[in-house]
Amino acid sequence: MENEFQTAIEGCSEDVDLPCRIKDSSFFRNVRRRVHSGDMPQRCERKLNDFISCNDQNVWENSWASFPRSRLNAYAESVLEHDLLADKSNPSKGKRCDWRNFDDKGKLRLPVSYILKLALADVIGRCGDRNSKLRKTGERLLDHFLNDNTSPEIHSFYVSPMKQSRGMGKAAARETLQRFLVIQLLAAYANRKFNISAGGQKIKLYFAPHPPVRQKLLNQLIPDSFYRNLFMSPCLSGWDKGEEKMEYMGLCHRVMSRSHLNTIHKLKEAGIINNDLVVMPNTSNISLANNGTHISLGSRKLSGLLAAGHKDFGAAQEKYIGDLVIKIVEHFLPLFVGTCSAAPYRLDFEDFHPEKILGFLSHELDFTHLRMIWRRWKKKAKLKFLGHPFRPYGPQWLDSRISKLFFLKGDYIPDFRLIDYLVALMSTDENPALDGKLGNDLRLKNDLQDCGVFDSSMSLYMLYKLRQHSVMGFSGFEGRFYSLFHSLRDDMAVAADMQLLVTALAYKYVLSGKIKPELPIN
Repeated sequence: MENEFQTAIEGCSEDVDLPCRIKDSSFFRNVRRRVHSGDMPQRCERKLNDFISCNDQNVWENSWASFPRSRLNAYAESVLEHDLLADKSNPSKGKRCDWRNFDDKGKLRLPVSYILKLALADVIGRCGDRNSKLRKTGERLLDHFLNDNTSPEIHSFYVSPMKQSRGMGKAAARETLQRFLVIQLLAAYANRKFNISAGGQKIKLYFAPHPPVRQKLLNQLIPDSFYRNLFMSPCLSGWDKGEEKMEYMGLCHRVMSRSHLNTIHKLKEAGIINNDLVVMPNTSNISLANNGTHISLGSRKLSGLLAAGHKDFGAAQEKYIGDLVIKIVEHFLPLFVGTCSAAPYRLDFEDFHPEKILGFLSHELDFTHLRMIWRRWKKKAKLKFLGHPFRPYGPQWLDSRISKLFFLKGDYIPDFRLIDYLVALMSTDENPALDGKLGNDLRLKNDLQDCGVFDSSMSLYMLYKLRQHSVMGFSGFEGRFYSLFHSLRDDMAVAADMQLLVTALAYKYVLSGKIKPELPIN
């Protein structure tokens, strides 16, 4: 299991890192100068001031936190020093070039995702005996606290066997509940032990699939580089070369933003946009801030055959059969999305611009399916008054008044996270995503890069992804389509059981010959 959590800092704008960084930034100062010189409208400065000052709940999602470095004990200090290295496998290269961004004269400034790891390290340092079972367990768990994205990504502390005696998926749900409890305890420990609460801040961590509304508003007011500066993780934990990983995450954000902008051209080609009256998407995209759960299943038998180098089942056979299994499993996705997990969202009438709500779907679906979905979606949303269809014109003040005047309420989406994110990529004519051949993903990514949709250095996005033995150390699949579970004990357990069932069924269909691949295995 891999869970992505939403973090927030509760506190006044004078004490919390995010509003303070905005106020102290050169970007904010430049906006004020240009407003005062008449080069920018006053509303640009007013909206930024409103974001900082008009926060009645004093909750700042995805903000970093600051505290004195002296609050760390010796072991936590050693963990921090190690993670600040430019190359953890080669300490002789010294510290990262950006290490002063996190340590300003003895005051640490860090994302919550990494503070959780430091809190665990601080607890380990208090265990005393280096050979104790508690300390060894804690040191093993440190590597499970990843932070390559805006949100913490914390994966299972132990692998849960899918056995009847262990309750099948319920065992995975129990592990997730135990892990969530430990994370909450670490957050409370950090608030107190590191004097975060004394500094007017309080760490909060919870499940939430959607990017925060206020963060979306801020994203529309600032350039993409400043957005990355505020919210992208420095990747201190989990990778030997953290700066390279951080640059990769910046690349992902730039590619997502560019891809979202390129949807306008595709929608126009598909005949969905029929004129030049469009709402331009922001040049900075917020989709990387959404949160979901990934469930990975592995096969002991297949992993054993691959580890032993069996002549009849190697990497080529794993890839070929695996791609066919993915195609079969994708037919069962409606059993999961909106049933086991969901990310409900209501779109207002003024949001019903195809370039806004169709999002990344133009990169995921054929034009025929895209037109069909848009046509049926408009009918489902009932954007009519006395039989006359209405569509938003663009200016929000005008669309808002039309909505109120004619009682046009938009539409309800059961899982908006899967629309608001590039969850899968459509194959090109020459390079399918699932043709069963080794290296097909790289060929497809090169095609998509030429189209301005993707970057070949990024991992290929898929709803159900093959976990290859040569890369992961086991053979299996990762389900990446889960948003928020109403109940971990019930819904998530059922989802894990059902994922296992449909995957095993797909293998049965393939191995029995009921569903045959189009080409023989080489």
